[in-house]
Amino acid sequence: MSSPKVLFGFHALGVRLKTAPQSIIEIYFEPTRRDARMRSFLDRANEAGVKLIESDGVRLSKMCGGHGHQGIAAKVQAIAQVHSLDELLEDLEAANAELPVEQRTQPLILVLDGVTDPHNLGACLRVADGAGAHAVIAPKDHAAGINATVAKVASGAAETVPYFMVTNLARTLNELKERNIWIIGTSDQAPATLYQTDLKGPVALVLGAEGAGMRQLTAKTCDALVSIPMRGAVESLNVSVASGVCLYEALRQRTV
Repeated sequence: MSSPKVLFGFHALGVRLKTAPQSIIEIYFEPTRRDARMRSFLDRANEAGVKLIESDGVRLSKMCGGHGHQGIAAKVQAIAQVHSLDELLEDLEAANAELPVEQRTQPLILVLDGVTDPHNLGACLRVADGAGAHAVIAPKDHAAGINATVAKVASGAAETVPYFMVTNLARTLNELKERNIWIIGTSDQAPATLYQTDLKGPVALVLGAEGAGMRQLTAKTCDALVSIPMRGAVESLNVSVASGVCLYEALRQRTV
């Protein structure tokens, strides 16, 4: 069994209580906080039979590595997820094989190249969950990993969206191509816009870090590059905002 990890914040712990309460070892809470949100959360934890431990803010901050815990933190066991990108895609293909063509789910993957800020990664995971993306992929180097800050910002999505860190991103993108997944990167210089691009089929959307953008090799590996139209004074969007724009455009096209 893997070592326990720490989750904190109402969103992240609320999702864990809803989806896998049996994985929560114990919850630490600040008894001086008695507002309705805390009372409601503690009621739900009690109903789930989770052990509750009173704790002061100093201890919570030490557990969480900062002061953004909102008065609650928990030690939890990791939830079993698919072990590899191949396994996830094979499971999706197997599920689709049982369905009529019009009911099949096309792969939707978010690829992050060079996103090192845990707050950005957490926000990207949150929009990926909201848009129904099947996975998020990042290189093992030049990328943030999952930690307590990511989990808190992701508001539970770090538990629900598979996050694969791969050794060679370009090779992984080529392997996706072999599965007939179209690789679409974002670039300010691309002549075609996101809204002129067909995203209804199997697609992986590739975004680079704000400022630096995608690495050159990553951009060369893409099947196509698209831009997000910018009408104001700013030249670019935060990567999590850009991820939301791209993923929800894919979702819009698939549901109209």
